[in-house]
Parts: sequence; C-alpha cells; structure tokens
Amino acid sequence: MNLFNYKLIYFLGIGGIGMSALARYFNHYGIKVAGYDKTPTVLTSELQNEGIDIHFDENVEYLNYLLAEYGKEEILIVYTPAVPKEHAEFVFVQKENYTLKKRAEVLGEITKQFKTIAVAGTHGKTTTSSLVAHILKTAGFDCYAFLGGITKNYNTNLLLGNKQPTENTFVVVEADEYDRSFLTLYPYMGVITSVDADHLDIYGDVSYMHDSYTMFANQVNAKGHLIVKKNVDNTLSLEVKRQTYAVNLEADFCAKNVEIRDGDFYFDVASSLSYLSNAVLGIPGLHNVENATAAVAVAQLLNIDNAVIKKALQSFGGVKRRFDYRVKTKNVIYIDDYAHHPEELKAAIGAAKALYPAKKITGIFQPHLFTRTRDFADGFAESLDMLDECLLLDIYPARELPIEGITSAMLLSKMKSTNKKVLQKNEVLNYLKEHNTEVLLTLGAGDIDMLVEPIEGFLKKKMEVSS
Repeated sequence: MNLFNYKLIYFLGIGGIGMSALARYFNHYGIKVAGYDKTPTVLTSELQNEGIDIHFDENVEYLNYLLAEYGKEEILIVYTPAVPKEHAEFVFVQKENYTLKKRAEVLGEITKQFKTIAVAGTHGKTTTSSLVAHILKTAGFDCYAFLGGITKNYNTNLLLGNKQPTENTFVVVEADEYDRSFLTLYPYMGVITSVDADHLDIYGDVSYMHDSYTMFANQVNAKGHLIVKKNVDNTLSLEVKRQTYAVNLEADFCAKNVEIRDGDFYFDVASSLSYLSNAVLGIPGLHNVENATAAVAVAQLLNIDNAVIKKALQSFGGVKRRFDYRVKTKNVIYIDDYAHHPEELKAAIGAAKALYPAKKITGIFQPHLFTRTRDFADGFAESLDMLDECLLLDIYPARELPIEGITSAMLLSKMKSTNKKVLQKNEVLNYLKEHNTEVLLTLGAGDIDMLVEPIEGFLKKKMEVSS
C-alpha cells in the first residue's frame, strides 16, 4: 500500500494524540488532510493553524461535499477503535465503500520504510519513546518519531527526519496495546516497559493481554534487539532472545546509585557494553530513572557515545502532562500528570512525596472509564490513599456508557483516608481559592486537562497578590 498515492486522507477522531501525529505527517508531505473530532481542544486548534480542515459535528452532508472533489481511489479514511460503530460519518463511508484503515494499520505501513524502534507497555511508553527519540536526535541520527504526547523539547508529537529516508533512517513509535494495535509493527528494536493489567474491557482477562505482548515480542527482528524490563520477561514467559533493564536489580542494563540532589535525579547505568556514570535526568521520579534506563539500553546498543547520552538525558524536558511542572516556587508547587492507572498514580504521587517529603500533597483525580474504575477500584483506592488530601472528579466516560454503582463516590468509599471529597469540575477553582495547597497534582487522562491552565493562572495570580 503506497500511502502517498492518496490525495485526501480523512481522519475520524483526528484530535487523538496518535491520530494527530499521522495527520501532521501527511500534511507535511503535501497531501490534503481533513478530519472530524468530538470536541475542540488545544491540539485540534494547532492542527487547524497548520492548515488542516477539522469539524466537530457528525456532518455527513459536509463530508460528502468534501469527498466529492476526489475519486474514491484517491481517498483514504483513517479511524480509531474509539469511534462508535453507529457514528454517522463512519456508517456513511462504510456504506459508500471508501477505503478504511485503522490508525494502527496506517502507522504499520509507514514504519516499513524505516528501522523501527517500538516502545510498548502499560505505563512509561510515552516518556521512554520521547527520550529515545531525543537521544537519537542529539546524536545526529536521521530520525522520525510518532509520539503519544507533546514532547517539550520539540513542542510536538511528530518529529521529522530527512525527506528521503535511507536504510539507516530510524522511526521511534509507541506500540499501543489497545485493541492489539501493536501487532501491526515488526520493529528492528522493541522495548517492553510494563505489562500490568489494563484495557480489560477489550482483552477480557490479563492472560490474553499477556499473550498479545508475547506476540509483539516475537515480531521483533531477530537481527535487532528486544529490551524488556526485568521480571516482565518472566511474566510473559518469553522464549526469544532479549536483554533486560532495571533499577537496583541485577539486569543487563542496571541503574544504580540513584540519588536526589536539589530536586534532580542522579544515577549510573552498568552494562556489559559500558558504564555510564553520574547521569542527571532532566525530569524527576524513580519511575523516570527506570524509563531512562530503557532509553540508555537502546542508545548503547546503537553504539551512541555515553557523553552524548548524558547530554541528552540532562537536556530532556519531558512530555506535557507527564509529571509536568506548571508552577514551581518555594511555597507553591503545581504538577500535572496523565496518570490514569493505579500504578501510574503510585509512581506520580510517590515522586512528589520523594521530592517534597515535608509538604502536604493534594491530588485532584479524574477517573478515566467506568470499566477501568470497576476493574481496579481497590488499586485506585490504595494509590490515592498516598495523598494527604484527595479531591475526586466524576468519572470521564470517553467511549463508554455508565455502569450502575460505578462512581467516584464508590471509589471514595473504598479509601481509608479521611481527607477526601468528590467535587464537580466547576467547583475546583472555588475550592482552591478557599483552601491553601503546598504541592498540588492534577491527575487523569480525561478532560481534566481543561482545568490545567485555569488552575495555573489562578495560582500565579494568587502568588502575585500575596507578594
């Protein structure tokens, strides 16, 4: 399939982080790109500013008008599994026999022209893949990247290489486990960061999910490298050749001597290839030291010099909504994080507690999906109990209908903490005006991101008034 033969590529769900990177890719190469999304966001505004036509209502009449300019063979419709089957535009393009491809299929086709580095895992893949791409760019590699977040160093989720790829051109991609999307990839190098249970609404049970990760591992090129977090390889019962990484555990790439100095994380990485000493990471958190160790493994296996690796680690600015400092002063700290799984919450809250052990940690959490809240309610309660104060928003439904009895109030009842409360989104700012915070976290993968700028603006204005 030669994707560049198409003259119009239309995206159903163009505002998704993975879809938007594909849209930017084709737009860069001069193909007409347009799309639908449910609601306007900062990201859809950026796409519109880049010349991409986007609308926000299910408008078959407009879509038909748009498509009529081209022959059917010149049009590709790209969609995600998150688009409801009864969506009016989706029904229309199916009925009219347009060429439809899932996002993952299109990404798989794109990667065939590159040496692919694919990062899979329930958690950590966005930061790890962004860090791998940053190291490769710092080392001067010809490198593309399709990322699951907006990397701060480049302020985009798409990194571009030379227009004419060669056999030595790399592409870094997130290997998404949702709906087994990552099985469209056959990478030169594969990384697996974690396989904690998730997306059980799709997989049914964790063993089926693990089987899918094993299939992904088996698709890594035999002449390349499979890099797996220590003990994840045992969980998956992998039989293929792989190398492991870990923090303070015996592994092929082992991070050790981890220290926090003035809010920065310092560490060494020992491997049979070389010893990287006294590296400093540009983002905080022990979980990010772990992510960085995976990225170091990729870099050393590509023969990148340790001095270049250390430079890239220190200059890495992180990814928006991944332990993202929005306010950082002596008295007020505000961090935004995408955490939406119990293990991710544990990592984000744990990092905040390690950095600010003497300060009160307040978290505002918006659960994401009714099924995930139901399946991991006890785990969520345990992680949220790490907070000194917990403010819960209503569950963000995304593609789901409500499930009886599954509410934020139910989650609240499972927590042992006594300093907890359910708030509506429109009550958050008033609550913050009436209560002082020392370290504030916003947590979740839904539309809680719409609160980030208002909270940041309020806290900064409050500091100006008090000074």
